[in-house]
Amino acid sequence: MIDMHTHLLFGVDDGPETIEETLALINKAQEEGITDMIATSHAFHPQYDVHHSEVMSQTTLLKDVMKEAGLDVNIHPGQEIRLTEDIIDKLDNNELLTLANSNYLLLELPSHTIPAYTVNVIQALLERDITPIIAHPERNRAIAEKPERLERLVRHGATSQITAGSVSGHFGKNRQKLALQLIEANLVHTYGSDVHNLKTRPFHFNKGLDLLEKKKFYSNADLLLANNERILQNEPLFLLEPEWVKPKKLFGFIG
Repeated sequence: MIDMHTHLLFGVDDGPETIEETLALINKAQEEGITDMIATSHAFHPQYDVHHSEVMSQTTLLKDVMKEAGLDVNIHPGQEIRLTEDIIDKLDNNELLTLANSNYLLLELPSHTIPAYTVNVIQALLERDITPIIAHPERNRAIAEKPERLERLVRHGATSQITAGSVSGHFGKNRQKLALQLIEANLVHTYGSDVHNLKTRPFHFNKGLDLLEKKKFYSNADLLLANNERILQNEPLFLLEPEWVKPKKLFGFIG
């Protein structure tokens, strides 16, 4: 299995502070059956901005250290890129990392809003053959209040990633309900742990999948995992026609 959204690198953002903590995360991933992880440190975030050269050098370092530690997980470079107005200039200037050198870019919206320029950025990325994957839309307040806002972005060509902890209920029942409804509406295309540590922001990778199985979302889970693999293969994602989510179904479920 492939985890396409992780904060593995140490001492750079709000993920692990030491290499020992990083190795503990990778060991846990291996126990969960995860074979590949994309290291997606924050970039252009108000609090964290991890330079792409740091991502590349540390992922190279980890490969050597993991080999010595007997860990058999593949680590790939990437970034969780905060949406900004000048993101296209940064892309054109080779300042951004896509996911595992693919044509997919993990794009993080602000926590509470969807900026007016978002669609323009999506379209500009698509013109460059880069498909944006919107990170954890279930944690965006504007989408929680009006989930049809995510549908609009998807219809403009964006895709999205749900967080395992949201599905499992780790972040509360309201966010779990929203996550499941976005999945059911075909507005979610990939699945990531967004792991930061083993205590407050753990993997919950399998716990989320178990919940989907319990809810009989078998085909949804299969599609999410298959699309994770297609990111590494740099192949087109499997997409289903999005359905409109009635606002009243989710009103108040901000989480």
